[in-house]
Amino acid sequence: MAKGLLEGDDGRVRCAWHGNLDDYRRYHDAEWGHPVVSDHRLFEKICLEGFQSGLSWLTILRKREGFRAAFAGFDFDKVAGFGDDDIVRCLADPGIVRHRGKIVSTINNARRAQALRDEFGTLARYFWSFEPGPDERPARVDWETIVANPTTPTSVRLSKDLKKRGWTFVGPTTVYAFMQAMGLVNDHVEGCFCRAEVEEKRNRLERP
Repeated sequence: MAKGLLEGDDGRVRCAWHGNLDDYRRYHDAEWGHPVVSDHRLFEKICLEGFQSGLSWLTILRKREGFRAAFAGFDFDKVAGFGDDDIVRCLADPGIVRHRGKIVSTINNARRAQALRDEFGTLARYFWSFEPGPDERPARVDWETIVANPTTPTSVRLSKDLKKRGWTFVGPTTVYAFMQAMGLVNDHVEGCFCRAEVEEKRNRLERP
């Protein structure tokens, strides 16, 4: 079997990174790479990618419900109104990663998200405007290509634009992980059964 692929006990071949852990495998199959145009889900994911910095995504995934409870379901209009009491509350919450800088960043980014929505109509319209064209994508998506490209020219551009707009914890590696997860690119590797399914969804998607 090609590097970066793993056969599960159900006989299906997938990207190997889920390690056949049940919750991680469900995330791989049902969520990762499937195109998302929901403002709340896009905001949630970019914030959680910021929390992941220095940690594993599995750690964040297993705390995701705690994060949702702490941050009002990632309704950025509500999070934008958080104040010092909310920061103290979050710092005391064992259900999330208690990192003051990342908590403050989430509140800041909620306010920046409001500004983006006011300018573009939706967050989705802004983020999907950075979907890379075919000329920016590799001819073949294999494990070696994924490992060799933790950032891309597009993720660098998006990161720079977000930072210019006042967002924080949005470096190019974080932003590319967000793009992969939200389906702005399809980085399920060749041979993974999800790749064709995700590509079909991307082909049918009505871009915002």
